[in-house]
Amino acid sequence: PERYEGPVRRVTIGYAFALGRVEVTTAQYREFARATGRPATTGCWTAQDRTYVQVAGTRWEDPGYGRPAADDEPAACLTWLDAKAYVDWLAARTGQRYRLPTEAEWEYSARGGRSGFYPWGDDPAQACREANVYDRLAAAARPLPIEAAPCEDGYPGIAPVGRFSANPFGLHDMAGNVWEWVQDCYAMPHPADAPVDGSAQLREGCDRRGVRGGSWITTIQRQRPTFRGRDPETMLSQIFGLRVARDL
Repeated sequence: PERYEGPVRRVTIGYAFALGRVEVTTAQYREFARATGRPATTGCWTAQDRTYVQVAGTRWEDPGYGRPAADDEPAACLTWLDAKAYVDWLAARTGQRYRLPTEAEWEYSARGGRSGFYPWGDDPAQACREANVYDRLAAAARPLPIEAAPCEDGYPGIAPVGRFSANPFGLHDMAGNVWEWVQDCYAMPHPADAPVDGSAQLREGCDRRGVRGGSWITTIQRQRPTFRGRDPETMLSQIFGLRVARDL
């Protein structure tokens, strides 16, 4: 059975904010790591032999692809703590109010004004227009016991950012490529007093944080904008990265 996601809540975002058009890249994260001296967290969970295993020595520079991560690929193998440190550094460096998006902001942005089952609509076969998902190519390259999208996006593994069509808000890769950490603590169901103004829920479930959007090696059912991932702040996976938000 699929994970419960409700109850449905009406959220009103009455302020202006922006999201990065693409996920934070390896090159951008490298600039942060060099500027701050932040050591790489090592030992990413990676897809191997029809399952996921933790591989010693893997890190954001080498996430287990069999090669170093390319500069224009999304930074991956990042914990929530790494992602939070990045946005805090970016805010301090630029003087702008950068941060991680909230769950509500992320879901609103992923939909782009549309109401389909997936960000691109209701048909899973249309995924490959907008998202690097676990498709027929990925399934052939890395067979896993998960459902593949019935299409081919041209990338059996990770893809450079921005290679797929943007959604109506001009955002790329809101589904697929890498999961994106958000600010919120994870509670299921949503607490009765959870914010309905777009802000983050930071009162319950803070042993885990929200992560959204699916990845290049995630079952198609979890590429939906409503699917709520949840993992410890220290979780390190080759499919976890981030996208920045900024208050305007």
